[in-house]
Amino acid sequence: MKIDNRNLTMLMDLYELTMANGIFEGELRDTVTYFDMFFRRVPDNGGFAIMAGIEQLIEYLNNLHFDDDDIEYLEGLNLFSYDFIDYLRDFKFSCDVWAVPEGTPIFPQEPIVTVKGPAMQAMMVETMLLLIINHQSLIATKTNRIVTAAGGRPVMEFGARRAQGADAAYYGARAAIIGGCVGTSDIKTAKDYNVVASGTMAHSWVQLFPDEYSAFKAYAELYPDSCLLLVDTYNVIHSGLPNAIKVFDEVLKPLGKRPLGIRIDSGDITYLSKKAREILDDAGYSDCKICVSNSLDEYLIRDMIFQGAMVDSYGVGERLITASSEAVFGGVYKLSATEKDGVVTPKIKISENTAKITLPGVKIPWRLFDRKTGKAIADVVTLNHEKIDDTEPYEIFDPVYTWKRKTLTDFVAKKLQVKLFENGKQVYFSPSLKEIAKYRAEAVDCLWDEVKRFEKPHNYYIDLSEDLWNLRNDLLNNLSYKGEE
Repeated sequence: MKIDNRNLTMLMDLYELTMANGIFEGELRDTVTYFDMFFRRVPDNGGFAIMAGIEQLIEYLNNLHFDDDDIEYLEGLNLFSYDFIDYLRDFKFSCDVWAVPEGTPIFPQEPIVTVKGPAMQAMMVETMLLLIINHQSLIATKTNRIVTAAGGRPVMEFGARRAQGADAAYYGARAAIIGGCVGTSDIKTAKDYNVVASGTMAHSWVQLFPDEYSAFKAYAELYPDSCLLLVDTYNVIHSGLPNAIKVFDEVLKPLGKRPLGIRIDSGDITYLSKKAREILDDAGYSDCKICVSNSLDEYLIRDMIFQGAMVDSYGVGERLITASSEAVFGGVYKLSATEKDGVVTPKIKISENTAKITLPGVKIPWRLFDRKTGKAIADVVTLNHEKIDDTEPYEIFDPVYTWKRKTLTDFVAKKLQVKLFENGKQVYFSPSLKEIAKYRAEAVDCLWDEVKRFEKPHNYYIDLSEDLWNLRNDLLNNLSYKGEE
């Protein structure tokens, strides 16, 4: 794994510094704050999302500092006091940070990252925190949907050239591995994270040669142990497949080698894959795999399988690496409490849009599992002084329709967040990318199939503890605007 040592401290919105300067100069300088990152809606109207990006968040927080040219630029804005500029010159991150581990299924409204620390510092990390987690969680979530649709057939990430920039390609490929891809065409990601690099040839290789046969023959001679030929440059049935089989017979067979496969990148892939399977089987190459690509997504893959496509693996590019069906993940970063002289004051944001009303206080998200089946029953968000004792019956209830209640008896309660930083010092170290991907598969398997449906998935329960529900209700009653009737 290669660590990103770029100094991205200045990648922030200006208001983060104007607010910090105001706090530094005013009476709130010693105020400790608690901020939560959460999201309000699962992309593509799915049943759950996948957490990703923690490793890059850690790298960013470890490298927070203002360089000399940063200080010079900020001085030139003539917005900040001399004392605040001096504070930035000697800046040292000192917050506590908690987060849900990468690969974990996550749901709306629950805190997936929590930052506790001086108000100035907690505000300054908002932009990068959201940028990192929103991007990778979006791609990991989209990938998980595509991999699910493939029904156990391998999916490879092929989208580097379609990504919105170098970082989007590199870290998008990383997120795709978390989401379930078995490899990536981006060899930098493959190298740095020790995952499989996937890819063989483009149409340009075939076009460079006098004819298709010569192109296939040259490739087979170069790579006899991993020969996978792109057969749709001219015509799959009448040109690509006959030439591929001829090369298999004349180049690979005399060497005692078997072809790895063929790839189809255009046309009616379902029809072509069926015909290709027949032709390859008749030629004695029933072990030759069929890989397909070309603007695939979870819906196309699902329909192809339903229609009987004879496909062994998928290369998915633009619609994965850009999550083209859903432009943003929508995570937000909101103040939930302040602390001064040891006294914690819960904070809430109220809106006429009820989805934007935040959860106040210092909180802990829990996941409750059925002890017999291992399946997730519900998530419960509690205040931080509460503990869910899974040796005793525990009542959960719908936070909107509060009369809907259920008492759990045979369950296991697990906290969702782990601590990443304590007083600015890293205390959590990320697993390898392969380990995260393995954990993601196991964690998703703990969800009921109904939650994993593409169309109208079962609404997984995100409940509040009685204490948290009462706190929110009291704040809403006390702070809501009382207009004239």
